[in-house]
Amino acid sequence: MSLEGKRVVLTGGTRGIGTFVAKELTAQGANVLVVGRRPPELVAGRFLKGDLSTATGVTHIAAALVAEPPDILINMAGTQFFGPFEQESSEHVQASFMVNLLAPVLLTQSIVPAMKFRGTGHIVNVGSIFGSINYPHFVTYSSAKGGLRAFSEALRREVYGSGVDVTYIAPRAVKSATTTAEVLRFARTAKMSLDDPENVACRIVRAIVNREKDVFIGFNERFFVRANALVPRLVDTVLRSQTAGVRKSFTS
Repeated sequence: MSLEGKRVVLTGGTRGIGTFVAKELTAQGANVLVVGRRPPELVAGRFLKGDLSTATGVTHIAAALVAEPPDILINMAGTQFFGPFEQESSEHVQASFMVNLLAPVLLTQSIVPAMKFRGTGHIVNVGSIFGSINYPHFVTYSSAKGGLRAFSEALRREVYGSGVDVTYIAPRAVKSATTTAEVLRFARTAKMSLDDPENVACRIVRAIVNREKDVFIGFNERFFVRANALVPRLVDTVLRSQTAGVRKSFTS
């Protein structure tokens, strides 16, 4: 599918991987509207200011999408807490589920009627490998992204035959300017590969062009996704040994 002239709404396109996704979409001729709390870095184009971490902010953004329905909605915005679950503030817990799960659901709900009416449309939800392999010390992030994956699958089955496609994309860890030093140390301890953000952005856009259903980035990660579904207790054992050093760093 050509992106030339397509109206694309991209949340989370103001920095990190989202910046590269916005650039690649624009390079392929798409008319991109980036949604966020601050204007995009290094990306020219249309911008809608909005806060995805609050119900009021999501309502404001949804109203704008209803007024001007896009051809493609890319729910890419995310927020993450790394550390013991009991140390995450209640405010961040609420924001995590709002940004990572509730906002994509509500924004999608606002534009599905217009897409069905036109007989065409594309919902793209960017989750995480951690949404399928539920990682310790990423408790709220993993569970919210897990919900996003389930939402994508259920919606895809519901809108089948309407002309609306649903794509779920699960990147693994990415090394970018927004990656914290703590997460980088965790990745080294867990021997986790870190992908280049530009390469991940190109893979995301390729999945959109091809209207793929489920995309899990990383060979080892795809294996563990399957293993976690079939033999989760085995994955428990692997994760215990993998994160033992991380746990010690928190307790010390």
